[in-house]
Amino acid sequence: MPAVYALNLFDVADRDEYLAYSQRSAREVARHGGRVVALGDFREAVAGDIAPRRVLILVEWKSKQAFDAYCSDPALADLHPHRERGTRNYIWQLFDRLEDLRPILKS
Repeated sequence: MPAVYALNLFDVADRDEYLAYSQRSAREVARHGGRVVALGDFREAVAGDIAPRRVLILVEWKSKQAFDAYCSDPALADLHPHRERGTRNYIWQLFDRLEDLRPILKS
C-alpha cells in the first residue's frame, strides 16, 4: 500500500471551531497513520489560476486506506464538523507519493 499525500488549502472561517478541530486532530491523524509534513501561511501567488488560501497543511498518510479510515471513523463523527464549520474555501486533494517524476514523464 503506497503512501499518499493530502493537500489541504483553506481559509479560517471560525477560529474557535477550527481550534476545536486542531486540538484533537493531530493526535487522531497520527493514530490513523498520518503525519503532518508541512504547515504554511500564504505568502504570495506566483503563478496559476487558483484563488489563494491562507493555510496550507500537507499530511502524509501511510496509505489511501489509512486516510479513508480517518475520514470514516465513527469515533470521529463529532470531530469533522469542527473542521467544516471552522474553514471555508477548502481544497482537499490526494496525491500519490513518488520517488521521482519518471512515472509521470513516461510517454
